[in-house]
Amino acid sequence: MPDNYEELKGKVLTPVEMVAYQKGSVVSRMLAFAKSGTVTLFAFSEGEGLSEHTAPFDAILYVMDGDARIIIDGVEHLLTSGELIIMPANIPHAVYARTDFKMMLIMIHAA
Repeated sequence: MPDNYEELKGKVLTPVEMVAYQKGSVVSRMLAFAKSGTVTLFAFSEGEGLSEHTAPFDAILYVMDGDARIIIDGVEHLLTSGELIIMPANIPHAVYARTDFKMMLIMIHAA
């Protein structure tokens, strides 16, 4: 669970400002952790990414800033700020930053 999760409740938040770019890195900040799922913010430096992997749950990837290349089951999707894509459970996917790129990842845990 995030250290300051309780402090965030009931406050107006600006997610794009809650995670900072760090050259050559992927930075993450978990906002919420529950039995039903998680919400995590990421900031990718241009050229960084997450190599192909699978997850046991559906995940909503929302682009908050910049441009990303998302590959799901071998199909490439180019997303930009304000767009989202749902990545299905147990299907290989990868995430790459075409520019500096921030995203919110909402993982939905199945019952």
